[in-house]
Amino acid sequence: MVKIGVLALQGAVREHVECLAAPDTEVTIVKRTEQLEDLDGLVFPGGESTTMRRLIDKYDFFEPLKKFAESGKPVFGTCAGLILMSKEIAGEGEGHLELMDMVVERNAFGRQRESFETLMPVKDIGEDIQAVFIRAPLISEVGDNVEVLAKYGEEIVVARQGHLLACSFHPELTTDCRMHRYFATMVKEAKEQFATQAISS
Repeated sequence: MVKIGVLALQGAVREHVECLAAPDTEVTIVKRTEQLEDLDGLVFPGGESTTMRRLIDKYDFFEPLKKFAESGKPVFGTCAGLILMSKEIAGEGEGHLELMDMVVERNAFGRQRESFETLMPVKDIGEDIQAVFIRAPLISEVGDNVEVLAKYGEEIVVARQGHLLACSFHPELTTDCRMHRYFATMVKEAKEQFATQAISS
């Protein structure tokens, strides 16, 4: 059994909870920093990244979230969550939590009326993943330690850096939960690795 939290300061929280639901996964809605201590993995949902950052600061989540990710526990960010995780935001300089070595561009696929849905291949996950792009950012640059898992045309939209996973679109707004199952597997593998290290030490 693994315990995965969904940061519930703002955004599509319930949809992520539903996609993560599984017999071997306990899903927690995270509204207090102390809840992070019991988690094996964490999801940053889509929403509005500037608002989310303001709430992260207001409720003193900044350092606890940084420490959670730096401890090696998996984190999955979608849309605005991807922006929170990036090292740099194009045209703005430094990012928010600066967890992943990548540069992102806000609203790269247009405004609300340019939203669209498509099927696309995502490495190691599936050839026909449902992807909903709503005011979506894109990843314009990645560091050497970041693996590109998917592109839409020439634009990077899914990337992984070790225990960190980020995508431009909203997988939680579809009935296709393979992105979430992939993340849950990352969480299980990380938990097993932590357990092995504890035994060997």
